[in-house]
Amino acid sequence: MFKNLTIGQHYPIESLVHELDPRLKILITFAYIVSLFIIQSFPVYILVLLFLALTISFSKVPIKFVLKGLKPIFVIILITFFINLFMTPGEQIFKLFFLKVTKEGVYQAGFMALRLVLLIMGTSILTLTTSPILLTDGIERLLSPFKRIGLPAHELAMMMTIALRFIPTLMEETEKIMKAQKARGADFESGNIINRAKNLVPLLVPLFISAFRRADELAMAMESRCYRGGENRTRMRQLVFRRNDYIALIVFLVYFAAIIVSRFI
Repeated sequence: MFKNLTIGQHYPIESLVHELDPRLKILITFAYIVSLFIIQSFPVYILVLLFLALTISFSKVPIKFVLKGLKPIFVIILITFFINLFMTPGEQIFKLFFLKVTKEGVYQAGFMALRLVLLIMGTSILTLTTSPILLTDGIERLLSPFKRIGLPAHELAMMMTIALRFIPTLMEETEKIMKAQKARGADFESGNIINRAKNLVPLLVPLFISAFRRADELAMAMESRCYRGGENRTRMRQLVFRRNDYIALIVFLVYFAAIIVSRFI
């Protein structure tokens, strides 16, 4: 399951989306998340699907690779679906023991599950099309106005990027530890949910040790390269808006305006 996690991974390839300014991609990602929560009806999701399909096609990231990122959160999607299915009041369709299924519940369950799927697919495009260095520079430049009030923009950007990049690394380490313990007779699959959770406790100690070791190695590597934070730091690539950035911004503004207009229609 962990090998299917795409959050924090970078898909190195040349495409129009990869070449966009990271600041623009970060802002568009946040605005995209906001647009999903503005939508109040199913038909409007057609606009989101069109925009997402257009973005994925221009990014040249295989659609199978993007969909693969949904597997680790499939359980969360199911839980969200059934909570909305049984907990939404309205006109009853049928009753399953003490649980009522309503027309409003079916609509809300599908609506929220689709929103969660589109949320994961859309946000994963940011890390898939942006290298860690550019992502750090983009976050730092966006936070730079807050330096006037004492906010350490570079340090925060570096921490956020490292944390994001450590997600697939830690998941891969967890999978290795699980395989090693299974080879020694550990059982992570049998029993109920409580027993499975208890069986996962022995994973925590080696996982924490591995995480601290990797963090220490990273700190030593940064110190050996004379890393001293963002003061007097130069960049090999300067972030400058180009023609494709403005075109992408216009396309997104048209999409966002259509979402807002749909809210009032």
